[in-house]
Amino acid sequence: MTAETAGGPLRIEDRGTHVLATLNRPEKRNAIDQDLIDALHELCAELEHTPRTLVLHGAGGDFAAGADIAQLRERRAADARAGINTRAFMRVAGLPMPVIAALDGFALGGGAELAYAADIRVGTPALRIGNPETGLGILAAAGASWRLRELVGEPLAAEILLAGRILDGTEALAAGLVTHLHDTGEDALAAAEKIAARIGKLDPEATRATKRVLRAPREAHPAIDLAEQASLFESPEKMRRMTEFLERKKK
Repeated sequence: MTAETAGGPLRIEDRGTHVLATLNRPEKRNAIDQDLIDALHELCAELEHTPRTLVLHGAGGDFAAGADIAQLRERRAADARAGINTRAFMRVAGLPMPVIAALDGFALGGGAELAYAADIRVGTPALRIGNPETGLGILAAAGASWRLRELVGEPLAAEILLAGRILDGTEALAAGLVTHLHDTGEDALAAAEKIAARIGKLDPEATRATKRVLRAPREAHPAIDLAEQASLFESPEKMRRMTEFLERKKK
């Protein structure tokens, strides 16, 4: 991965401990079009090959105001079945290392669904997040129908999906959809990158194992926990880190 890729719909920067990816269509409020989806797939391919923590945010004061309606209007049944956005967001969610979304302004429709695919979300009071798809004659089919219920509970998810309720930043914080609020988009991004830097100090193998366990279905537990722990118990990094801890305690 190059240190920085400035052009195109997704600006990529190597920040050492993590990769920063900026949705870069501010003139369209970062509406998610096919070019952006293609860029997300390309980024995911790199992060699957070389796992790194990913920080997502949007240029120009919005995360993403939704899918590109001009393109969406022309899509037909075959496009729906192909899951154009769904498969990209599933790939983001499935990345080996954590994904952190810094949310400001509009995170609506497909933009909200991309945010839901992150492991950790931080926001601002100016955040407006939700799924107004039924007002456009479609449904939120790129993850909201199952992720949102898990994130905020079925009653609130039902109001967001069925009644088009949009949450502001304070409401998103109260619902647990974001874990921190910060005054501005720049502050939210700085907080997200601080979390990424903290992750960078941890054992990456243990972090990847923890994400696999966290994302596993309920019926996979506790077998998956024990299998992952068994592998980590044999790792040289576990021995090194625990030895350093014990030696520090002696001082």
